[in-house]
Amino acid sequence: MRAILCHELTGPDALRLEEVPEPRPGPGQVRIQVRACGVNFADSLITRGQYQKQPRPPFSPGFEVSGEVLELGAGVSGIAIGDRVIAMTPHGGYAEQVVADISRCVPMPAAMSWEHGAAFPVVFGTSHVALWHRARLRAGETLVVHGASGGVGLTAVAIGKQLGATVIATASGPAKLQVAREHGADHLIDCSSEDLRTRIKELTEGRGADVFYDPVGGELFDASLRSIAFEGRILAIGFASGTVPQIPANHLLVKNVDVIGINWPAYAELNPKVMTASLQTLMQWYLAGAIKPHVSAIYPLAQSAEALDRVVSRKATGKIVITMD
Repeated sequence: MRAILCHELTGPDALRLEEVPEPRPGPGQVRIQVRACGVNFADSLITRGQYQKQPRPPFSPGFEVSGEVLELGAGVSGIAIGDRVIAMTPHGGYAEQVVADISRCVPMPAAMSWEHGAAFPVVFGTSHVALWHRARLRAGETLVVHGASGGVGLTAVAIGKQLGATVIATASGPAKLQVAREHGADHLIDCSSEDLRTRIKELTEGRGADVFYDPVGGELFDASLRSIAFEGRILAIGFASGTVPQIPANHLLVKNVDVIGINWPAYAELNPKVMTASLQTLMQWYLAGAIKPHVSAIYPLAQSAEALDRVVSRKATGKIVITMD
């Protein structure tokens, strides 16, 4: 079978397409014929040795796949060979086959395409757990989503609307903002030409926003801290800007501000009930037509490095997906 391998931790340019042996499932695992794999910013981190749980080379990146069950490991029940599944993997998704723990697999509806299945769990799961469980976003509150045209950003816009919030989307340029508008954003702020703090104050009548969803960090985090409401919450999703904010703790005291971290994959191991409940809610919303992944580009497996570069360079809107066809 074919797989994209990372032999040295020098970034996406080191990825190579190779022939490798088929994986074998251990107890409690299944072997999956991968049909599609979602591409995430974290895939670049794991190729640089900067991810939270770092495998030793050689390995394949890829945290989320859709496909069909090929083989059951010992002790696996409740699933059959040929079943369609979405699986969250610690790595390994950039391959024609992958092994996944049964606890990290969910049934995939027949009505869901392979591309939607692969684009679904990480971004929607991250945004839903962040907004619903961590930030406790309530109907009627104001939510600001930074990087609103990106993979997680668009899902945060859609989920914020589902939870009843007024959503302010920030992005650079009218084209990216238009995508956020199409996914439900109530207000738009162009970070390349508008002052974020001034516009948020205008849109909230001077009060500030209740929740900030920030996958970017850097200057946007600093601006968020200056335009937040009393008892507001800032969700630290990631640092796509390359700058990790250094938070002056005294600023948190002025308005009783919470800065909240979100490491979505940790729930699979440390609190799986939260992840399961979240995915059940999200699947219901998907089947009802309330949410839908925005897949802006599809690449073949051989062009995985190009697909990842498009995500890292922030040229993509929504999700990039790799297919095995």
